[in-house]
Amino acid sequence: MANLGIFLLCGVMLLGLLVLVILSGIRFIPNNRIGIVERRWSFGKGSVKSGLIAMNGEAGYQPQVLRGGLHYLLPIQYVVHTMSLVTISQGKIGYIFARDGRQLEPSQVLASNVTVQDFQDVESFMKNGGQRGPQRRILREGTYAINLVQFIVITEERVFSLPMSREENDVVLKMAEVIKERQGFRPVVIKDTDDMIGIVTVHDGPSLGQGEIIAKVVGDDPAVLGTYHNKFQDADHFLEAGGHRGRQLQVLVEGTYYINRLFATVEMIQKTIIEVGNVGVVVSYTGEAGEDLSGADYRHGELVSKGNRGVWSEPLLPGKYAFNTYAGKVTTVPTTNIILKWIRNQVGAHHFDENLAEVSLITKDAFEPNLPLSVVIHIDYQKAPLVIQRFGDIKRLVEQTLDPMVSAYFKNIGQTRTLIQLIQDRSVIQSQSSSEMKEKFAHYNLELEEVLIGTPASPAGDTQIETILTQLRSRQVAAEQVETYDRQEKAAVKERELREAQSRAQMQTKMTEAELDINIQSNQGKAEYQRSIQQAAQIRALAEAEAEKIARIGVAQALATEEQVRAYGGPQFQVTQQVLNRFSDAIQQSKVDVVPRIMVSSGGGEGSSASGSIMEALLTMLLSDRYASMASDASKTERSPEAETLRQQIMDNMKNKPSSGGDKPAAK
Repeated sequence: MANLGIFLLCGVMLLGLLVLVILSGIRFIPNNRIGIVERRWSFGKGSVKSGLIAMNGEAGYQPQVLRGGLHYLLPIQYVVHTMSLVTISQGKIGYIFARDGRQLEPSQVLASNVTVQDFQDVESFMKNGGQRGPQRRILREGTYAINLVQFIVITEERVFSLPMSREENDVVLKMAEVIKERQGFRPVVIKDTDDMIGIVTVHDGPSLGQGEIIAKVVGDDPAVLGTYHNKFQDADHFLEAGGHRGRQLQVLVEGTYYINRLFATVEMIQKTIIEVGNVGVVVSYTGEAGEDLSGADYRHGELVSKGNRGVWSEPLLPGKYAFNTYAGKVTTVPTTNIILKWIRNQVGAHHFDENLAEVSLITKDAFEPNLPLSVVIHIDYQKAPLVIQRFGDIKRLVEQTLDPMVSAYFKNIGQTRTLIQLIQDRSVIQSQSSSEMKEKFAHYNLELEEVLIGTPASPAGDTQIETILTQLRSRQVAAEQVETYDRQEKAAVKERELREAQSRAQMQTKMTEAELDINIQSNQGKAEYQRSIQQAAQIRALAEAEAEKIARIGVAQALATEEQVRAYGGPQFQVTQQVLNRFSDAIQQSKVDVVPRIMVSSGGGEGSSASGSIMEALLTMLLSDRYASMASDASKTERSPEAETLRQQIMDNMKNKPSSGGDKPAAK
């Protein structure tokens, strides 16, 4: 019984162990992970003979992966390695490295993916000729269930892989570093505001032929099936279209490009910009050898059509060009006027004359001045390719051709003139040189616009020319002073003539005014004369009337006076009366006191008042003397005959005239 119990216990334990073994074959895979199956042994098929993936059920890593859920695999026979899904972030790129597949061709750097489109199907990859190594196709944004035994996925964040060995891991990490250095985890983005273009260098495919330095443009035509590589984003189609490794003639312009940087790298350069007033002459380093378009008479090089190797006959007009500067050179040629200055330390706007200096002359009188020059030239835009073909660039033309030619010309001019003539004939020399050198410039396909000559100057340390110029200036100042004095003298004469003319004009004005005044006064005089005649007649009439009136009054007064005289005692009394009247008027006008305020008597006592004052005595004496004198004169005076005659005429007139009342004349 004891043995039976032990036997039963062992059976139960074996049964339990068997159940555990059977149940251990159940595998659970989360939905965000995958299971990589490894087969440890296989009945009758053994192990994998070559490669890594067991395509025919051999022992080894199986091509299929287990997705999320429950799976049953025989325990002991299978091992499941749980790995995460491969996730590529938005705007990022993932690179694939295959551990198994066909070997690469000797000319291959990356594995071809022409027949392989899906890296999630390992079996299809292997059966369709997938190659081991880094793949040409890349992974874009998304999540992928990739067998990480067959493929290693390299992203910017991490490397997705089931590690096999340390050596392999080091190789993968180095590959990730190379991609990172080439900024391969992000697409190529060219902004339109940057005016940049991308120069592509392909690292896979057949090499360029002997003598070729750049690969020509191939395919990229959507209408031609199998050749459209979409700007190097489809490496297999690029190579199928005949593309070669090396720097490409085709460039990338504005846009976003998902390019495998293990297949091709991109270098950013500036666009070729031709500014207004310039053209660009293209010297192409690639293309076929074209027909010479310069003509049989032009022996300085060849011009070819656009796209051929050599100097293009048609220049680039102003604008922006996506020109690959590794495939050719663009030389900018100004089409505006170019000013070349033969003046040390002065440079024109185009900097073609930065190595030029004044022309050293030797004049006829053995002076050695330095002559500054400025030459204005123009290049026809259609002739710009000829100039570049002949000289290489404009600066070389200036320094190797124009400088010796212009210097020699003016050295010859300087030897035919003295220093004074060189200074004084500057305008003539300038005009002559502009005319004579036009043909020489035209020989080099240049148009000479103008030659400008400066003032000759002495070399450093030489003052002879300055001395001559100082003397000339002194002479000129003297000549100008003489001329000034002469003009001042003429001006003074003119000023005197002007003042005389002004005086004559003023006198003429006054004479005219005087004549007008005379005429006016003459007319006024005539009018006054007529008025005076009338007034004279009126006055005469009034005078006659007044005279008659006065005469009558005078005669009447005279008769009355005569009668008064006779009545009062004669002329003596009349005179005395007149004297007293006048004396009385004088005292009244002078306001003299008749009775003195201070009395002065001749003596004291009562008898002194009888004699009167001294003033009375004096007045009495004066009046007595005056009366006696006048009486004496009056007695002696007789009426003159003329007075008697006048008196008689007045009396006769009074008798003959009618009275004012209109009475008739009195009877005789």
